[in-house]
Amino acid sequence: MSSPVAAPGALAGLRLVLALDRRAGELAAALERRGAEIQHAPAMSMIPHVDDPLLLERTVALIAAPPQLLIATTGVGMRGWFEAAEAAGLAPALRSALADTRILARGAKAQGALQQLGLAVDTVAASGTSAELITLLAGHDLCGLRVAVQHHGSGADGLDEALLGAGAEVTALTVYRWGPPRDPAAVHRSVLDAAAGTADGVLFTAAPGTENWMAAAERAGALPGITARARSGQLLLAAVGPLTAAPLAARGLPALLPARSRMGALVKAVTSHFTTVPAPITAPTDQEMP
Repeated sequence: MSSPVAAPGALAGLRLVLALDRRAGELAAALERRGAEIQHAPAMSMIPHVDDPLLLERTVALIAAPPQLLIATTGVGMRGWFEAAEAAGLAPALRSALADTRILARGAKAQGALQQLGLAVDTVAASGTSAELITLLAGHDLCGLRVAVQHHGSGADGLDEALLGAGAEVTALTVYRWGPPRDPAAVHRSVLDAAAGTADGVLFTAAPGTENWMAAAERAGALPGITARARSGQLLLAAVGPLTAAPLAARGLPALLPARSRMGALVKAVTSHFTTVPAPITAPTDQEMP
């Protein structure tokens, strides 16, 4: 994670909840360098499918008959796919098989991972949504086109159905899925703290985690307190991108979003919020995910 220049002490005296699992250590370290106290409350877990026989079977099939189109939805998913291929001794063959494949990325994170893997990206969905990818493909002749789709942890995004409906031959790749939090008690404590005023902010990096944390707040009866504090500006709710913030928007809660959907940009935005007069926080509509 490329974080901005550290501002030692800028967040001193603040307690921030990290409602995330993946890369939580990196984000915590960047915030702690600025003086923040971190409360870990990952509201979901990521369960890899590295040893999934079906994933390896489909990888072998794609190497034998390379897809004409690859749709990458997440950076972690693309890296995980190649890690699984590497473990099976298939990574060089997979990279070669995809060398002439047209590649669409659902957003900047997927694009970055593809570039790190040495694969050229033809098109990036500016909104970071599967809906935009479906729109981009609409009107094209997809009949008989061999398409591989790397799905995000939530699975269902409408891509397979749209492609199959247009006559494409689809190979779905599920590299990981989202699971329940490993420590539900930590999540429960964090929603109570956010409502009571002992937490100054909550950070989110994936929509399922945001939804799980908000659902925990509802179950604990903490949502009214969180809502009151967030709307009054006493509690910062910050998300890495619009889709991650969508569960907040659905409940009428304001969210701080960085200029770019990056962890480093999120750190910078949170630091700026607490050290300068903040701009109005707006609730977004949709987009992005991981």
